[in-house]
Amino acid sequence: MRTTTVAAAAAARLSSFPLLIQQQQPTSFVNYRHNLFSSSTSSAFALRLPKVSRLTARTFSSFQVAMGDAPDAGMDAVQRRLMFEDECILVDESDRVVGHESKYNCHLWEKIESGNMLHRAFSVFLFNSKYELLLQQRSATKVTFPLVWTNTCCSHPLYRESELIDEDHLGVRNAAQRKLLDELGIPAEDVPVDQFIPLGRILYKAPSDGKWGEHELDYLLFIVRDVNNNPNPDEVADVKYVNRDQLKELLRKADAGEEGLKLSPWFRLVVDNFLFKWWDHVEKGTLKEAADMKTIHKLT
Repeated sequence: MRTTTVAAAAAARLSSFPLLIQQQQPTSFVNYRHNLFSSSTSSAFALRLPKVSRLTARTFSSFQVAMGDAPDAGMDAVQRRLMFEDECILVDESDRVVGHESKYNCHLWEKIESGNMLHRAFSVFLFNSKYELLLQQRSATKVTFPLVWTNTCCSHPLYRESELIDEDHLGVRNAAQRKLLDELGIPAEDVPVDQFIPLGRILYKAPSDGKWGEHELDYLLFIVRDVNNNPNPDEVADVKYVNRDQLKELLRKADAGEEGLKLSPWFRLVVDNFLFKWWDHVEKGTLKEAADMKTIHKLT
């Protein structure tokens, strides 16, 4: 009797998926958590996007959860939902948009190695008025690079109208503002989009644990603001501000393997190639002089 009841309940839930999916907004998870990102413009645009892959990904995810057989069952529920609902922007090596794909597929190492999963990303470097850099330690439940220390915020613009705007890199800056709230609880008014200064772009590939990895065309965004933060434990394990000397000590510990301290590969690439000379511009108030958005630096 109980088996029949469970099966009937699952079937009833599955029958409602198309309606639920049609009603769901692209930013539904952020809406659920912050009740801030309702946008009729982005909703209208979402309806114009190719529907098959979105419905397939979400139906598949919901079906697996309903049947108690989710892929990667050990994955944190929040991270699993983001993996299937978030659609990354696929680009070629010249940063031209070529399509979109689920965050899940974009970070599977076998797909990165066998197909075109290069996608746009951004890395925010936020300094306070004392010119200290805000770092975060990624949460233990992150699928890629859990518990590593990295720059202020690292994520992806999504395949939605507001984050596809190329003019003045506005789409990426919109995404950065969204994720600073989602990950660190930094209110939008503390980080106006026009205060982000894009300094450059890097292209890199890095494995995480054999199954997962990154292949990103990463926009490097700098901003100098005093902000309030309230880290989201689903995303962030810890935060700290560091000056130059404190960052150099973190680098030394990471290189020596002390305290199990690890740094994200993209952060280390930026540190080794750009950060300290750009820090000079932060202190002098001349960041725009350092910007080079024409070059895409291919780093390994």
